[in-house]
Amino acid sequence: MNAPAGLDLADIPERIQSEVQRAIQRSIKGVEYLSTSGPTLGSTPKDILHARGTMNLYHYRPLADEVYRVPVLIVMATTNRGYILDMVPGQSFIEFLLKRGYDVYMLDWTAPRPEEKSLRMEDYVLDFIPDCVRRVQQDSGEQDVSIIGYCFGGVLSLLYGSIFNDGPMKNLICFTTPIDFREMKLFSNFSDRRYFDVDGLVDSVGNVPPEMILSSFEMLRPASRVASQIQLWENIWNDEFVKSYRMFDRWATDTLPLAGEYFRSITKDLMWDNKLFNDTMTVGGRKADIADIKVPILHAVAEHDHIVPYEAAKHLIVKVGSQDKEEVVLKGGHVSLVAGANAVKRLWPKLDSWLGGRSI
Repeated sequence: MNAPAGLDLADIPERIQSEVQRAIQRSIKGVEYLSTSGPTLGSTPKDILHARGTMNLYHYRPLADEVYRVPVLIVMATTNRGYILDMVPGQSFIEFLLKRGYDVYMLDWTAPRPEEKSLRMEDYVLDFIPDCVRRVQQDSGEQDVSIIGYCFGGVLSLLYGSIFNDGPMKNLICFTTPIDFREMKLFSNFSDRRYFDVDGLVDSVGNVPPEMILSSFEMLRPASRVASQIQLWENIWNDEFVKSYRMFDRWATDTLPLAGEYFRSITKDLMWDNKLFNDTMTVGGRKADIADIKVPILHAVAEHDHIVPYEAAKHLIVKVGSQDKEEVVLKGGHVSLVAGANAVKRLWPKLDSWLGGRSI
């Protein structure tokens, strides 16, 4: 009996032994996985500059001898925690910025309490962000502040920048930020005004629970969790793979609830009426037209973003009023664009080269 083409019978014992050893290693590593916690995240040294309600303002301690004049304020998305940008040493965007000489602050969020269900869009855009900007100015001694907004943090930054277009924002960087909410296809269908009673939801539950938000994200890729768990088992002998999996899986499931009134405004003004794209957006009675933004702006988007597809993001650079503006499209997804091995090589150096000369 002849062996199949390409198969050396002499290799069979070695292959069997290799598979047995890998199966044993999987079992050992599987027990370790269940019995140990993942790596410590968000460990770059920082101080709480101010905390108020759902808002936390952090200042990271410098890691370079010389620091750029203009401080950087990162505005996180209100559904997610900021440690996605500060995973572990060597894979931390925050650490990278600090080592490159930037003075870094972050506006991060905690879960709104039940009594904070009345927080509105204007509380975020006209109160929380301006308050943090003022505190960054006071702490740094500089009037100019560059702002980096991630995902919906980018939307809030755009609204802030359009209303306070006479300063003190010096530069604006947006990561994966939607502008045309019609193109957020599943979210648009999910919140279809013909079927989705947002008033009934908010009036009955107050703050929108994180399970509902997480479920809407997972519906974008229904089989992704099962597929990722299979991939984990196949690679559980690989310590680096497991470390990365635990970091990103923890962050992906660590979703924050949304304040009820704020969610009502997102649904009606952005999802239903697409006011940001249609140039009819107001916040607290104040016009918020992004054409009024004149500062230098960089928008980084991902080729394979399943949460904010390119069609939803591509109009941002076209519609802002800045002369100095750039869009960069990079390989990756919604998270891998900003965090992980690919971000280290692609987005982070690009942002440094763009922002460095504008931070003097």
